[in-house]
Amino acid sequence: MKKVVLSAVALLAITFANAQDAKDFSFSQGDVLVEGNLGFGSTNDKNSEEKTNTFSITPSVAYFLTDKFAVGAQLGYTSNKEEVAGVDTEKGSIFNAGVFGRYYFLDLGQRFKTYADAGVDFVSGKDDINDVKANGVGAGVGIGINYFITERIVLNFALRNIISYSSAKIDGGESVSEFGFDLNGNVSNPFSAASFGVGYKF
Repeated sequence: MKKVVLSAVALLAITFANAQDAKDFSFSQGDVLVEGNLGFGSTNDKNSEEKTNTFSITPSVAYFLTDKFAVGAQLGYTSNKEEVAGVDTEKGSIFNAGVFGRYYFLDLGQRFKTYADAGVDFVSGKDDINDVKANGVGAGVGIGINYFITERIVLNFALRNIISYSSAKIDGGESVSEFGFDLNGNVSNPFSAASFGVGYKF
């Protein structure tokens, strides 16, 4: 009887171990990933009494052409506020819509997937303090990492717009172009920010 019980326990343990190994913490051709990302940034310069705060939310959807490469579309909203010595000097918002491509280049264990992505966005923004509106286009390159909590639920951490370019035309004025690089680089990029999110794989 003991041998039968021990054999049954061993069989269950092997079956459970195989079931765990069989879990698919990866992306495959034809998968769809829906994500929602939040970003934020804050500075407080006590020498100049200047404070800045930014917040962004970016929902997106991506379709996997292969197990490594995906294309997608995203919408975004960013709010920003700047004050000097307690007085608001800038307060505005930016809306964007665009497309992107993402390439997964390294697996760190079974659940971590690192990627690089590049995107192009059409952007519309306004500054409520100075009553200024602008429209333009932006492009950026970033890196990120996904972590599979389950086979379907994925956490996302990304450094957006490590390299970026934007061109915008202010109403009644000339267009302004800007290039940015920010990963301990030499050129300031005020639009780069870390973002956190969660996604679901269909």
